Amino acid sequence: MASDFNTVVVTGFGPFRQYLVNSSWEAVKELSKRGLGENIDLRIMQLPAVYQKAKEQVFKIWTTLQPLLTVHVGLASSAKALIILEQCGKNKGYQEMDGCGFRPEGGCCMLDGPEKIESTINMKTLWKNISVEGIDIIFSRDAGRYICDYTYYTSLYYGNGRAAFIHVPPLSNSVTAELLGKALQTIILEMLKQCGEEGE
Repeated sequence: MASDFNTVVVTGFGPFRQYLVNSSWEAVKELSKRGLGENIDLRIMQLPAVYQKAKEQVFKIWTTLQPLLTVHVGLASSAKALIILEQCGKNKGYQEMDGCGFRPEGGCCMLDGPEKIESTINMKTLWKNISVEGIDIIFSRDAGRYICDYTYYTSLYYGNGRAAFIHVPPLSNSVTAELLGKALQTIILEMLKQCGEEGE
């Protein structure tokens, strides 16, 4: 199986509930302007905030692009000015309906999947090693049992753990797309060091 080990996919979500402009996608677009160094082929993609479609897109990322790493960025509306590094995805407990009125069968991501899957990226180490001016970063082991967690688990499942999830806050006067894009660049470059692939 041939793989381009320098491909990194970063996704954000489209409109979500009252957030017609989703900060996760704005941050990812900003990151794409900055890039991850010339050895990294950065691909960005917007995922719909819908369970089934997000799952199909994630499957396609892993089967067609076979990236070194896929980083999903989602909006945490409760996080005022925090970036949250999520360590693992959970398989069960998805009761909330998406915008299309759909919820996963049995509240489950993958019927044959393990209860949870950990990222190969050590988020705690990452969290200790980085700081971004203007915004706090925290570490979490619960991505929230909605589309974000569902997408993360799906990606960890198809990508054998080579996925990461970052929650970003809504945009505000102090939290701009530029600030979030810069933060994503810092965080993902640090993740790539853990993959043994420096974006020099």
